Amino acid sequence: MTEDRSLSQMVLTGDDLDPQQLALLHARCFTGAPAPWSAASIASALAGPGAIALGGSDGFLLGRVIAGEAELLTLAVAPGARRNGLGARLVRGFADAAKGQGALSAFLEVAEDNAAARALYAAAGWTQAGRRPGYYGKGLDALILRLALGAGQDSD
Repeated sequence: MTEDRSLSQMVLTGDDLDPQQLALLHARCFTGAPAPWSAASIASALAGPGAIALGGSDGFLLGRVIAGEAELLTLAVAPGARRNGLGARLVRGFADAAKGQGALSAFLEVAEDNAAARALYAAAGWTQAGRRPGYYGKGLDALILRLALGAGQDSD
């Protein structure tokens, strides 16, 4: 993907929506905790209400919008495609798509020890809103991050 690709060019369609292919990419990206998603989990997310699916062959993002809140469910960028801005473009695209579906705020969980992901989200304006002890297994907490999307929302 290039920097000037529009959101509509990032939306997954057709062959890009193959849950098996997305699961294979996810498995290349998540080799420890959290565990990679199965094709069935990806298919369920794609079929759910308010689903957002962005990306392509080098990376993808799945999220959803329900009742004015967005949740970034997973973000996977192939190891060889990292540090080229793809993750940042996907996160920005998610915020735009969520706003377009009426979300006023967005949330996600990230492993506390995932410094690269935490830096990506911080650069995009996400802030810590909470913690889930042991969410990714014994001794590995999830940080709950929040992004204000709507007018008049604070960024706390």
